[in-house]
Amino acid sequence: MRDIFKNKNFITALATSAVLIIIALLIVLGLVWYKRAEIFGYFAKEYIQEAKRLTAEGEGAVTERILEKETIFSQEHFVIDAVKKSNPAVVSIIITKEVPTYEQYVDPNQSTNPFGDLFPGFNFNVPQYRQKGTEKKEVGGGSGFFVSADGLILSNKHVVSQTDVEYAVYTNDGKKHAAQVIARDPVLDIAILKIEGSNFPYLTLGDSDKLEVGQNVIAIGNALAEFRNTVSVGVISGLARSITAGDSFGQSEQLDQVIQTDAAINPGNSGGPLLDLSGKVIGVNVAIVQGSQNIGFALPVNTIKGAIESVKSTGKIFRPYLGIRYVTINAEIMEKNNLSVDYGVLVKAGANPADLAVIPGSPADKAGIVENDIILEVDGAKLDGKKNVAALIRGKSIGQKINLKIIHQGAEKNVSVLLEAAKDS
Repeated sequence: MRDIFKNKNFITALATSAVLIIIALLIVLGLVWYKRAEIFGYFAKEYIQEAKRLTAEGEGAVTERILEKETIFSQEHFVIDAVKKSNPAVVSIIITKEVPTYEQYVDPNQSTNPFGDLFPGFNFNVPQYRQKGTEKKEVGGGSGFFVSADGLILSNKHVVSQTDVEYAVYTNDGKKHAAQVIARDPVLDIAILKIEGSNFPYLTLGDSDKLEVGQNVIAIGNALAEFRNTVSVGVISGLARSITAGDSFGQSEQLDQVIQTDAAINPGNSGGPLLDLSGKVIGVNVAIVQGSQNIGFALPVNTIKGAIESVKSTGKIFRPYLGIRYVTINAEIMEKNNLSVDYGVLVKAGANPADLAVIPGSPADKAGIVENDIILEVDGAKLDGKKNVAALIRGKSIGQKINLKIIHQGAEKNVSVLLEAAKDS
């Protein structure tokens, strides 16, 4: 009787629990049904926000990829367009020279026995060589580009420095033209050649004062004097460099304020243009560092504009000059000479008595500049090491008035100077 009673209690408890659970579920379902709009709104809002986030991330990635492709395409497009526009105006310069030719012959009267008495009768004739006329032979080459429609071509002076040779120019269409060197710059490594003809395509000169490190540039030239109109692309690696450049004849010169680029420049590229992406000339390729990886240099175009205009108007290269000798001021010069500034240039005579501080009758002399004056600025350009007097004056024109800020006898003042042609031009 006792076991039956216990089983009945278990069944009753189980049934009661089930009823309570069902009632609780009904209450929960009722509440959910009653709040169904609010609950649906909450989850819908979360879903929409998550969907927006994922969509935004996807669009951002897609947009980034599109922009990256557009950037690459744009740069490639600019390079291709600049090359197409500039290539017809770039030329290859070929240098030929009459060189002796030799022939080998045997002189029966010049027989010899190298063994002497050890092997008598062992005679033979030593081959001899003699000149047999001359022949024209290519002995070098370089690059250049048209700066006017009437056939004026700019190149490097070291490319066309020889006077006992013949120069020819190959234009981009493969035609050969006899060329004459009409001017060599006494200051910079540039020269002007001339070929007969008209309506030649020529390049537009840009503004090298606005260049920025990292800016894309294009070099075109006759690489290795063999691969004409070779194109290479790079960036401006540095500005206002000073280098000592030498040539194959053992001559060297100091070049200041040159542009450094990593665009591939090889022997034979000398004289070719360095272009910006719009196809404007911003430099003239002039030197490389032997044994280096992509370290080349170009003369900034602003320093050669005056020479080009001088040739166009007079047929020669005349350079403006100030007529002073000076030393660049730094902390050491400032302390040694007890100066009040640590920049600019100090007008000072050289060790040789003939090396005067101011050339008599020069523009500087006429403007009243004397020894121990300090020039601080040229037309507002501060002489702080990034700019130097020689480079700034080269960028000016003969007959142009410039303003110099100077310290004269301890007082700062402005002086107007009328530039004239250098006497040794």
